[in-house]
Amino acid sequence: MVLVTYAGLIAVRPTSEHGVGGPIALLALVGYTLGALLIVSGAVARLPPTTVALLPVAITVNIVMGKIVYFSGLPLQLDSIGTVLVGVVAGPAAGAATGALASVIVGMTITPGALPYAVTAAMIGFTAGMLARAGFFRRLSTAVLAGGLIGAVAGVVSAPITAFVFGNASGSVGQSALIATFQAFGNGMLKAATLQGLVADPLDKALTVVLAMAILKGLPPGFLHRFPFVRDRHILAPRAELVRVG
Repeated sequence: MVLVTYAGLIAVRPTSEHGVGGPIALLALVGYTLGALLIVSGAVARLPPTTVALLPVAITVNIVMGKIVYFSGLPLQLDSIGTVLVGVVAGPAAGAATGALASVIVGMTITPGALPYAVTAAMIGFTAGMLARAGFFRRLSTAVLAGGLIGAVAGVVSAPITAFVFGNASGSVGQSALIATFQAFGNGMLKAATLQGLVADPLDKALTVVLAMAILKGLPPGFLHRFPFVRDRHILAPRAELVRVG
């Protein structure tokens, strides 16, 4: 459903005199939101109790940090720290569920515009989990690189939503100003939103990963090893180091 909605937006490119896609954008909102809810329902049912207990904490971190940065006016978000944390310690499915659920909660209680971005949040958590599985989070240098890759994915996925659902008027003041700058140089709505995402999101997610790694470093090793994903796949340390600790 998410892929069909995304492909439909790219193919139709809904527009109006205000730059917002009208009925088609409403269908996109429904498609993305329903897709995100399906991701949550499918993933949460498979998660162990230890991971489920971590979700409320991660979602709270997302909401608090996101609102602090939003009101600062910076072209950043930092609203995915909890999502990345769960993706790293519990895997791609848990990360996707955390991101999507956080956006749905925010969209239904605080900011309705967050609902379609639940898909982006799910992809952030999923990508963080996949990169953690590949060993990117064993060292800070590769973790920062992983943050850049996560940001690139987020920027590409969110661009059609920003352009065709919200007419490039979504996000913080800094994000809107950056999009307006790209449009002033003759770029279309989708291209301007994509460029904004590829410029700002990798930096945002690199900072997000650094903060997430700092939190993980401060947690007791015994707590982290309660998560099978961390323990069995040697997510946060080289294999030899884990053997020495053992």
